Amino acid sequence: MTDRFKRVLDKMQEEDLKQIIVTDPIAIYYLIGKKINPGERMLALYLNTDGDRKLVINELFPQEGDLGVDLIWYNDIEDPIEYLAKEIKDYDKIGIDKTWPSGFLLRLQEKFPDKKYVNSSLLIDEVRMIKDNEEIDLMRESSRINDEVMDEVIPWVTKGLTEKQLSDKVKEIYAKHGIEDVSFEPITAYGKGGADPHHETDDSKGKLGDSVVLDIGGFYKGYASDMTRTVFIGEVSDKAREVYEIVKEANLRGIEAAKPGNKMSDVDKACRDYIEEKGYGKYFTHRTGHSIGLEDHEYGDVSSVNDAIIKPGQIFSVEPGIYLMDEGIGVRVEDLVIITEDGNEVINNYTKDLIVVDLDD
Repeated sequence: MTDRFKRVLDKMQEEDLKQIIVTDPIAIYYLIGKKINPGERMLALYLNTDGDRKLVINELFPQEGDLGVDLIWYNDIEDPIEYLAKEIKDYDKIGIDKTWPSGFLLRLQEKFPDKKYVNSSLLIDEVRMIKDNEEIDLMRESSRINDEVMDEVIPWVTKGLTEKQLSDKVKEIYAKHGIEDVSFEPITAYGKGGADPHHETDDSKGKLGDSVVLDIGGFYKGYASDMTRTVFIGEVSDKAREVYEIVKEANLRGIEAAKPGNKMSDVDKACRDYIEEKGYGKYFTHRTGHSIGLEDHEYGDVSSVNDAIIKPGQIFSVEPGIYLMDEGIGVRVEDLVIITEDGNEVINNYTKDLIVVDLDD
C-alpha cells in the first residue's frame, strides 16, 4: 500500500493541499488494505505532506497486524473530534471528503473556525482511477468469473422464472462461484421491462420473442465485475435483430475509441454517432459507461460532457443501448476495458453473437 500513499501525497503536493481527512470507508480500504465499516461512529484517516498517517478509530473495531498507519483509539463516551483535532496542523486549509457526515464536520469547524475547508474527494478519486498491477489482475479474474456466471444464467431465461426469481438465481450462481456479493442488484428484465432503463425487477415472466436484458456483476476479493448481454426467448423478430446488431456494432466502435490520448467523450461519441446514424439516437437515453474497481460506479464516467484524457490503467465500461418501449424491445451490450499503453484490453470474453435461447419442451 506504500505506493498508493505516495501517489496520494504526490497529488496533495500538486494541489497545494498539505493535509486531508479521508473518511470514506472504501477510500480508507484502498489505502490501508483493511475494510472497516464504522456505521454511525467516526472513522477518519488523517494525512499530511509531512508524512503523518493517523487513523482515528473506535475501540469497538480492534485491528490486528500493521496497517501502515498510527492508530488513535477512542470509545463511545469520548468525542472523536477532540482526538482528531490534536493532529490538525497549522495550515490554512483542510481537505475533507464529500461523504463525511455534517455532524462531524461541523464539530471540526467549531474547533478551527478560521481554516478553509475544501472537498478533497477528487484527489483520492483520481488516484484510484489509475489501477495498479495488482488491481488489474483482480479485475481480470473478477470478469473471468462473471463470464462463467453469465453462461450459467442464460439458459434460465426460458425456465418460467419471474424477473425476481431470475435475479435470485443469479445470486445463487455467484455464491457457487465463490463471489462475495453482487456488485449491484442484478438486472434481469424481460420485454418491456428491458425496454425501460429505469425498470425495477418485478414479478413479470418472459414470453416467446422477448428480449431479455441481463446486467450482472459481483465482487471478487473486493473488486467488481459488470457485464450486460441481451438474449431472446425462442425467436427474434427482424426489428429486434436489427436493433441488436446496431447496439453490438456501437459497442465495438466505442471499444475501438477507448485508448490513451482520446477523451472519455470520444468513446461516448463513437457509440452515439453510430446509433444516431441508424436512426435510433433518441432511444439511447443514458451515458455510455462508468469507471469501476472497488465500487461498481467510480469517478470518471463515459459521457458526452467528460473531456478528460484517457490514461493507461483506467478501467471503465462501454455499454450502449437502444430502448423501444412501445415495441417491448430493449437491448444493451456492455463490456469492461482496461486501458493499456497502446490501446485496451477487453476483460469480458463472453460472446456478443446474438443468442436465441430455445424454449423447453
